[in-house]
Amino acid sequence: MVGLASVGNPFPGWDGSFAGARTLQESLAAQVSLADGFRIPLRTIAGFDVGFEDQGQTTRAAVVLLDASTLQPLESHLARTPTSMPYVPGLLSFRELPALLQALAALSRTPDLVMVDGKGIAHPRRLGIAAHFGVATGLPSIGVAKTLLSGHFDEPGPAPGDHSAIIHRGETVGHALRSKARCRPLIVSPGHRVSLPGALELVLRCLAGYRLPEPTRLADRLASRR
Repeated sequence: MVGLASVGNPFPGWDGSFAGARTLQESLAAQVSLADGFRIPLRTIAGFDVGFEDQGQTTRAAVVLLDASTLQPLESHLARTPTSMPYVPGLLSFRELPALLQALAALSRTPDLVMVDGKGIAHPRRLGIAAHFGVATGLPSIGVAKTLLSGHFDEPGPAPGDHSAIIHRGETVGHALRSKARCRPLIVSPGHRVSLPGALELVLRCLAGYRLPEPTRLADRLASRR
């Protein structure tokens, strides 16, 4: 199992308030690296997603570890924790990260790359859940979200692979990617230790005919299972 001793407290100094969470995000965002720092060649990629049980009282985090070459699943796990915070736009990691870290700890090996259903730096304070996950664990991470939280983009072309830049406050923070024809684009942004073009290339590499890339598609399916 993956040890979490080196992760430490993912919310250092947080006083539990929403304002304190936003301040912490700004501090942790300064630790994000947008230089490609993942293993080449990649051996494994982990996909993470979160669902809820008991009318939202239980957070259920799913992880699926895939072979990076074949995209075949190697193992999968579910972790359940009591939900300790309501949903607040922009503060998703404070609600879901504890369960995600438990799911990571269940893996038999440390993944070379992580894809999280959520935002990376395409976030008002540049610290979506994928970026927070990456800073907390030190793992290269990418956010793959279904909807836009902040910024704007020109609609990408209709063909799979077409993409356009997401701009927020004058900066490119990700890409809107048409992953499947006649489907709304995905919001792809680096989380940590992955560059903007690297995040786009890696998600493209993991598409297999569905809207979502295989790591988060399989994790989404597992997290949504009742």
